[in-house]
Amino acid sequence: MMPVTRALVLACGAGFLLQLVLGDVVTYQFGLWPTGDGFFVSRFKPWQIVSYAFLHGSVTHLAFNMFALYMFGSEIERLLGPRRYLTYYMVCVAGAALAQLAMLYLQRGMPTATVGASGGVFGLLLAYGMAFPQRRLMLLFPPIPMRAWVFVTLYGLVELVLGVTGTQAGVAHFAHLGGMVAGFLLILYWRARRT
Repeated sequence: MMPVTRALVLACGAGFLLQLVLGDVVTYQFGLWPTGDGFFVSRFKPWQIVSYAFLHGSVTHLAFNMFALYMFGSEIERLLGPRRYLTYYMVCVAGAALAQLAMLYLQRGMPTATVGASGGVFGLLLAYGMAFPQRRLMLLFPPIPMRAWVFVTLYGLVELVLGVTGTQAGVAHFAHLGGMVAGFLLILYWRARRT
């Protein structure tokens, strides 16, 4: 595993351990809270735009995100180099947070904290699909091989449909898409600067 990817995995593991030891106080301070009206407005802090990505809702949530980070992160870190890779990942995390805050503001539902590295992971997935479009990925369910660009496109479309229809409540589909969009925009910016 590449060094920055390893550091991100360890940081997420440490964040989850803090949640287990200290309980809800960690989520109150470092989870991503909406900026809406009422009592909960005081829970939003600017650092939450990044810190939420180092917390997770369960062991399964952590395990899936860290597996994806391990799978795609090292490849993208090798491709971009450590500094640019970390910049890319954090931009995806922040983009996911801003998309989630926008959705929470529009929905004005019960204020809950958003946690998880999924926005950053979806950004890495997009970068992987763009960098290695013809590579074959083997899905677990169903177990069929698929080219990376097809997988990324279908996964993005599924997230969009689930977000628009409100399916799978409690999952931040628009944060996932926000991570992909932020990553795409940063890649376009880097490409434009190179020409």
